[in-house]
Amino acid sequence: MDGRLLGEVRIADDKDFLDFKQACLNHGDGWEQKYNKHGTVVYAKLQEASSVKLLKVSVTFKKVCAATLYDVLHDPEYRKMWDPNMIDAYEICQLNPNNDVGYYSWKCSPPLKNRDFVTLRSWLETGTEYMIINHSVNHQKVPPKKGFVRGISLLSGYLIRPLTSDSCHFTYLTQMDPRGSLPKWVVNKATQFYAPRMMQKIHKAAMKYPAWKSQHKPAWKPWLYPEQITVPRVNYDDLSPVVLAALPDSSSDIMEEMEALEEDFKDENFVKDEDTEPA
Repeated sequence: MDGRLLGEVRIADDKDFLDFKQACLNHGDGWEQKYNKHGTVVYAKLQEASSVKLLKVSVTFKKVCAATLYDVLHDPEYRKMWDPNMIDAYEICQLNPNNDVGYYSWKCSPPLKNRDFVTLRSWLETGTEYMIINHSVNHQKVPPKKGFVRGISLLSGYLIRPLTSDSCHFTYLTQMDPRGSLPKWVVNKATQFYAPRMMQKIHKAAMKYPAWKSQHKPAWKPWLYPEQITVPRVNYDDLSPVVLAALPDSSSDIMEEMEALEEDFKDENFVKDEDTEPA
């Protein structure tokens, strides 16, 4: 992928979705397999734009239909039930029925500071597959907060393809820079290690979603029914692109976080659990 969305504030077009789909399905062209166990395959790829690798996780979900998984990834109320690391998440504004700007923050273990993101998200349902993609933007009314490090999503997204009436193939592709003091080798190693565990967590959440949703506003799905959208319309004057070369130096966070990282993320800590099925 050429990462052309980062550095822009615009609605995703057909080429953006096509490029994303091709990146999800093409395992050649520089992709290196890092993990292949228990039906989950993890690939990584170096890109010129950042020393953070582009990561891809591919898995088949049984007992979950594609439409249900798509709803799980969209539903902000249900995310509170399955994402224990989430601190806050909300939509800031709507560009059109299939594009919005949102905020997400997650907890990090001490001594790391918590991270947050502001992203422009776009989604598409074609009848045979579902896609959700996002990239970071700046929003004037949601500046970086004290106690948080503002991370950058160069590109992240999901591709869901139906297999049967109760199974689907799921691909998660991401190039995310948490910034701050985290060395890029730590980011790359940690992401490829924890990604399979995240996929299993999403699978379990998706299997429980129909029962939960039946008791929690079952007809409310604004990602499918635009007439249910209540988020304010975008004011483009509030938005500006994220330009990597222009980002401020985050060195003020480095000394506070660095000491514990050297021990916590040594290679042996990852190799030790390599043959363990993700919890």
